[in-house]
Amino acid sequence: MSEASAPHAPAIGIIGGTGLTQLEGLEITGERNVDTPWGAPSAPLVMGRLGGVPVVFLARHGDPHRIPPHQVNYRANLWALQSVGVKAVVGVNAVGGIHAAMGPAQIVVPDQLIDYTWGRPSTFFEGELEHVTHIDFTDPYTERLRKALKTAALDRGVHCIDFGVYAATQGPRLETAAEVRRLERDGCDLIGMTGMPEAVLAAELELEYACLALVVNWAAGKSDHIITMDDIQAAIDEGMSGVRATLTRFLQGGY
Repeated sequence: MSEASAPHAPAIGIIGGTGLTQLEGLEITGERNVDTPWGAPSAPLVMGRLGGVPVVFLARHGDPHRIPPHQVNYRANLWALQSVGVKAVVGVNAVGGIHAAMGPAQIVVPDQLIDYTWGRPSTFFEGELEHVTHIDFTDPYTERLRKALKTAALDRGVHCIDFGVYAATQGPRLETAAEVRRLERDGCDLIGMTGMPEAVLAAELELEYACLALVVNWAAGKSDHIITMDDIQAAIDEGMSGVRATLTRFLQGGY
């Protein structure tokens, strides 16, 4: 299923979403364009060091930010990271908050997800197969990786919620208030557009995977005003420093 890993490659990959097209503090040592059986990734892989630790960074929406959630080539992205030796991936996601404790600028490490997307290529196991493959996806996020992120946040004094059900919606539009009420009845705490199929593709490649979510707005109907891009940008500006501090400490922790 995988290409040969590059020698001496960093074992950690970070996929940055909205607000994290570039990773501040990353000492870039090189870039790599990777050809995959699934086409081109969203952007070149950026090889570097963060906090003195080797890491591979990939801008999920491209650099500049230009690829909408439903058109991201998730298969190429995950394959490319694995092909250079990445063993664990942290997906950074901008999300909307449903749960009362998950307001703007709050950082969350969810423990479950529900997939509401449609029409996205969502598996490596299709086409000319020798046999049908079903993977276990009971726990979509790697618990050891989740705990390491929570510990890193605490070490840096960053408030972090370590539970939550992530609702992966299609986008690129935001949801209606009625849709949010439905998601809440389903047990969802957060809404994002890029959590799937990224998580399941990582699982198919046997990569450890966790989501580090930054809440950038209340979900539709959860506040008394409409959602604006100015409000979202303000939450990104407020919360992204905590995301970067958490990632830096996580890498220094020697995961």
